[in-house]
Amino acid sequence: MDPAALRVTFMGSASFAVPSLVALVEAGYRVVQVVTRLDKPRGRGLEIARTPIAERATALGLPLFQPKTLRTPEVLEALRAAAPDLIVVAAYGRILPAEVLALPRFGCVNVHGSILPKYRGAAPVQWAVIRGEAEAGVTLMRMDEGLDTGPILAIRTLPIGERDTAATVYDRLADLGAEALVACLPGILDGSIPPVPQDSDGATLAPPLDKDVGAIDWAAPSRVVRDLVRGVEPWPGAFTNTPAGLRLRVFPPVVPEIGGGFDGVPGQVLGVDRDGMVVRTGDGAVRVLHVQPAGSRRMDARDAVAGRRVRVGDVLGPGESA
Repeated sequence: MDPAALRVTFMGSASFAVPSLVALVEAGYRVVQVVTRLDKPRGRGLEIARTPIAERATALGLPLFQPKTLRTPEVLEALRAAAPDLIVVAAYGRILPAEVLALPRFGCVNVHGSILPKYRGAAPVQWAVIRGEAEAGVTLMRMDEGLDTGPILAIRTLPIGERDTAATVYDRLADLGAEALVACLPGILDGSIPPVPQDSDGATLAPPLDKDVGAIDWAAPSRVVRDLVRGVEPWPGAFTNTPAGLRLRVFPPVVPEIGGGFDGVPGQVLGVDRDGMVVRTGDGAVRVLHVQPAGSRRMDARDAVAGRRVRVGDVLGPGESA
């Protein structure tokens, strides 16, 4: 099928979706409508921020539609008026109702940032890193009314390195998803790539992150601490509290040092040198390189100790997120 003859509605919001939108346009597909979330006030100044897809669609000169909901007759009519042959969805942030799923003759194809059926939900990349997975991936899926439960069209994978964060994996998967989309769309459209039902027995969930997810449990094994810190970067960020109640944000990399020879209790600051601050964990220790005390700048962990924000012997622990 000639890509220029296919009318495509694209639905996305987050930066993960941008490479897929660009790839469709560059491959010659006729994107007749881009649907994204509403602009929202963000930050301390509550300045109005557009979604990354809204910004890119505007730059590409594509028709933009930003409904508050997909469940009103007026919105459904606006989607129907675009007469899409195909709807492509990537990181849109809402479940599509049945009326929307039924609009295009070639259905709705989703670019999802996990190896389905694992990590269905809003934050698949982050949870894959938090849980120490060795690889991540993208799945092209024919959408149904469930939460990422539709049949699988294609899967692409990549390794997660020990120094990767959710941010680095997210960006690589966004590009991988775009590549898979344009490579597989011809076969999806002509039926040579058939949908395969998911095995729900292996399904896991990836719920949205909240600020409390970043609280470090120092009694956990060293690798679990490391994976949490890198999995919540850049948001919500990992944190811990000093005995004085000072909140410390902890940045990756956090380097595990597993084995015997470590005294103290979990969370105790055992020492500091030019390579960072050593903190006791459940099965050894980790070396923390960079922290940010509340109200201050990011700094080397050894500078935080030198400035007496943290003391050797302190037992770091959980606290309420800020």
